[in-house]
Amino acid sequence: MTDPALDELGPVDFIVVEFPPGHASFTGEMAEALLALVDAGTIRVIDILVLTKDADGSVEALELSELADLGPLVRLEAELAELLAADDVAHLAAAMDPGTVAGVLVYENLWAAGFASAARRAGGQLIANGRIPIQSIIASIEADETAIQIGA
Repeated sequence: MTDPALDELGPVDFIVVEFPPGHASFTGEMAEALLALVDAGTIRVIDILVLTKDADGSVEALELSELADLGPLVRLEAELAELLAADDVAHLAAAMDPGTVAGVLVYENLWAAGFASAARRAGGQLIANGRIPIQSIIASIEADETAIQIGA
């Protein structure tokens, strides 16, 4: 990637989606939803890994190209950067429960690239970002509803 291309890069995020034993399906509805985001120009996939954590805690990491049946994800395989290093894998796998499988997705937020680039040209730099888990939002809404019912 050239320096001008780096200047135009949008924010890059990652997610890790964990599945209980026997329930990991990366090529069905999940793959279709991911490809819809790519096709709409919302995100650009940078890397995808599949992590398997055995009951004893040992971890195996597979790149998309190492999987047997990619299904519709086959069209992403040639474009991936294989960005994550062994230390990254160890850090991500630490959050997994033993006996589970997880998909790791690293993606550029194309929808925010113009804003991010303009902020950098203006001398700004991103100093913090974060996500609020949906479970926390639901818990907050439920707590507010309970407080309203108690107060009523």
